[in-house]
Amino acid sequence: MKKISVFTFMLAVTAVFGQKVSDYKYISIPQTFKDFEKESYGLDDSLAKALKSKGYVVVQEGKDQWPSEIEKNSCSFAVGNILNKSSFLRNKVELEFKDCKGNVVFSSKGSSNIKEYKEGYQDALKQSLISLPASNPMANLQVIKESPKENVVTKSEESSSAPVTENTSGKYTNGKVNLQKIQVDTNQFILADGGSSVPFAIFKTSSKKDVFRVKLSDGSYTIGYYENGNIVIDMPQSNGEFTKEVFSAK
Repeated sequence: MKKISVFTFMLAVTAVFGQKVSDYKYISIPQTFKDFEKESYGLDDSLAKALKSKGYVVVQEGKDQWPSEIEKNSCSFAVGNILNKSSFLRNKVELEFKDCKGNVVFSSKGSSNIKEYKEGYQDALKQSLISLPASNPMANLQVIKESPKENVVTKSEESSSAPVTENTSGKYTNGKVNLQKIQVDTNQFILADGGSSVPFAIFKTSSKKDVFRVKLSDGSYTIGYYENGNIVIDMPQSNGEFTKEVFSAK
């Protein structure tokens, strides 16, 4: 057993698995949206207010100071935009969020029968926000390859600077791959391959004790559970079936 230090950081390794907008804590929005350069109709402020109500930390370019805890050129925030999709009879907008690589992580359209531009666009934005999930960032993890006399260090987005309580980690194997369990918090742990910087699997608690929701490195979802001191993952197969993969403690 080895002690693992858990520190804060803002690098989003979960991007390897593909992210949702709710995975983010920080959202950047422009002071003026490109499709509304001539007249904003208050959409920027309305979007910022709505995002904050859903738990996001919003940075409005030109209005807010960039948070010191994240780098502006990092991948730890999403970028929001409002596109004008209006037709002859309706005011329509499309709410869109992209990651640092330009991939769309959320998109939602809204429309309004209100003919007045400001009221109509505001109403359309309100409709597009209905399906926007609240911020619920996963612990964004980066596992640094372990040298023989060094501890593995992981970093979590949830705190800012001071190390949190140290956790013990155990080593597990299925006879083919050796993995290390890293306890992130009471609700989440990962199995990490010591020879890779990519987590093998992320485990999050479910409503049933000792049964976990599991996200694998290829982006697929399954379940995992404890059995006789071992960690078991139901591994999805190409034929739609599942095989029982048992990882025994070393």
